[in-house]
Amino acid sequence: MDLTIKDVAKLFNISEAAIHRLLLHNKIPSYCINGEHRFGLIEIENWMLQFDLKQLQETASCDQQIYPLTDQKQQVQIENPVSGGMVQFCLYRALHQGDILSNIKGNKKEDIISAVTKIVAPKLNVDAEILAELLTDREDLSPTALGNGLAVPHTREAMAKGSFDMVFVVYPESPLEYGALDSKPVHTLFFLFAGSDKAHLQLLAKLAHLSSHKEAFQLLLDRSDKITLLDFVRNWEGQIRSTG
Repeated sequence: MDLTIKDVAKLFNISEAAIHRLLLHNKIPSYCINGEHRFGLIEIENWMLQFDLKQLQETASCDQQIYPLTDQKQQVQIENPVSGGMVQFCLYRALHQGDILSNIKGNKKEDIISAVTKIVAPKLNVDAEILAELLTDREDLSPTALGNGLAVPHTREAMAKGSFDMVFVVYPESPLEYGALDSKPVHTLFFLFAGSDKAHLQLLAKLAHLSSHKEAFQLLLDRSDKITLLDFVRNWEGQIRSTG
């Protein structure tokens, strides 16, 4: 799945001008086809997991023009950045379809993955061992830790095809080493299962944004229940304007 600048701007709820700024400073992975930037699915996934969202917000709020304007339409685009993008309430719906799993036993990520897949596989109508293998393969490719004690285990393929997108919030019995860039042990995991690549990226972007929210982070530290998290996420997503 290849993404355009417009796709990535909508995904992160920022202007296309902000994406150009990131490209100018080599802060986002891309490649060129016929002079146009394209972005690979796995590369953008890894970038979302590793990039400091505070830098992204600073880039989005910067008004400095960094590339020449060729027409009036481009001028309007920069002066009126994108105000929506991520599908509203998609995370709320996925959490509603999923569940909260507390005190999951395991000293290693593989143990947690194995324990969780035995619980969630029937809901996805897949074999638990195959699901665990797919999740582990993705971790072997690159750890899915967001930093600050959070991680988003997911597969490289859509696993909820023909079904609802699902996110399971998992609180392990004890924090565990997860290969995070900040070296902090993980205390909360979001197991993400989407029905399409587009939905997968939208949910991953939402979770990455949510992880930088102080109130949300405290709710996760407190191991909040499903109703509490759903109420917070619904209100939080409701404040995000959509582009339509």
